[in-house]
Amino acid sequence: MGLAKWYAGVRWRRKYRLPPGPKGVPLLGNMLQMPAYHQGPWAKEMAEEYGEMFTIKIASNTWIFLNSSRVVYDLLEKRSSIYSSRPAFPYTSTLMSGGCRMVIQPYGPQWRSIRKTMHAILNITNASTFAPFQDTESKQLVWEVLKQPEHWWMGNQRYANSVIMSVVFGKRVLGRDDNVERLFDTSREFIMAMQPGANLVDTFYILDKLPGPLKWWRRRGERAFEKVVGVYEKEVRDLKRRMEDGTCPPCFATKFLEDKETEKLGVTQTLFALGSLMEAGSDTSRMTLGQIIAAAATDRRWVKKVQDELDAVCGYAARLPEFADRSKMPYMSAVAKEGFRWRPFAEIGVPHMLIKDDEYEGYRFPANTIFTWNNWGIALSEKEYRDPLRFWPERWLDPEIQGVDPKTLEDPLNGHWSFGAGRRVCTGYHVGDTNVWLAAARLLYCFDFEENPDKPIDTMNLQVGEHRWAPFEVKIKVRSEKHRDLIETVGKEVVGRPYGV
Repeated sequence: MGLAKWYAGVRWRRKYRLPPGPKGVPLLGNMLQMPAYHQGPWAKEMAEEYGEMFTIKIASNTWIFLNSSRVVYDLLEKRSSIYSSRPAFPYTSTLMSGGCRMVIQPYGPQWRSIRKTMHAILNITNASTFAPFQDTESKQLVWEVLKQPEHWWMGNQRYANSVIMSVVFGKRVLGRDDNVERLFDTSREFIMAMQPGANLVDTFYILDKLPGPLKWWRRRGERAFEKVVGVYEKEVRDLKRRMEDGTCPPCFATKFLEDKETEKLGVTQTLFALGSLMEAGSDTSRMTLGQIIAAAATDRRWVKKVQDELDAVCGYAARLPEFADRSKMPYMSAVAKEGFRWRPFAEIGVPHMLIKDDEYEGYRFPANTIFTWNNWGIALSEKEYRDPLRFWPERWLDPEIQGVDPKTLEDPLNGHWSFGAGRRVCTGYHVGDTNVWLAAARLLYCFDFEENPDKPIDTMNLQVGEHRWAPFEVKIKVRSEKHRDLIETVGKEVVGRPYGV
């Protein structure tokens, strides 16, 4: 038996060749070396030691980290037809998500069908559909920050969630909403479950073959599934009630549920299709806004420049920035782009699975190898960005700094990997980009942000994904009494007003 295993290993090594990486231990591989959470600093350190790619083993799974934009583009972008599947997740995908969560579904007909549906609502051609909601919700956001600056992060949450809820379900989120809180809870639980090694059965697949009574994790996964489906079902019930009452404006969900093609998806997949839109529209925007606020509080240099630009276009406390102003505000667009790059919250990306053997620059990869882009390592690499730790909007405006053509400034995908890569790129990246641009422009136009000297902001550990309490402490002050009057005026138009009132 031992001789056969040795010979199989020899044959494998003759056929395949992987990038170098840290040495692991039997059975577990490198599982104990990689932190359970906040893996970015560790992954960056490994990249600095091993170069553009390194290999680790998580139990029997082989992971290859891509540590430069060059190799991410070459593999995940140019060869996306074979690098776009997902590894098996018996707990996170099958049990916790009923096999219906698009973000971790394997590449195939079902995934393509759901992605087509999501793309239909989130693509750039529907920008005009989102714009009125983004305008309304960002006006309420600045009003909320004026009235309760200590709850700024809650305003960011409500803003991002209300935009997507308006488009999908035809309803505003006017304040604290128990079901929205449950949505954030389930989203957080899912993100935690996705961490490598977080669930043994997602790492040691042999455990999934145990008899049902011995699967100690099963009831926990079933409760998570019941909880998330309950969140989605509540929104659909409320939608149908409003449709019957005649109080629901036309929205994506009404058309989606009435479409005969939707019936083919089945009840659970239909719920997860709508729920995925809620999740996708809520997280990226609120987290990036939190990072921009942290950057504004820790480095006043760039804030003065963007406020000068905003004042030059909009006047001093004369009116809020509008989407129509964007072409006249290149520095503001650079701020938004830098917000996505600066401290990426998907620190080690999301795993892509290779579906057939492949070769690249002398390496030979077997099918089922897991690849991920080292988001933290790339974003904070001096080989990729000059002075990478600094929040420096000028890098996107001056080719001498970054080598980026300023003409690509408003391309949300150019210059960073925060929306993903290849066919798995976030379908809502246009919405995320415009959400952040408008809200950040209005917040920076209206307020100044400062650190508490007694509690300095640790920008390398921002925890912007936290929704239950403030991820960091910041002092927020309205820029002037004129700005206060402006916010009060625009707030009267929108605060607490459901659609049709």
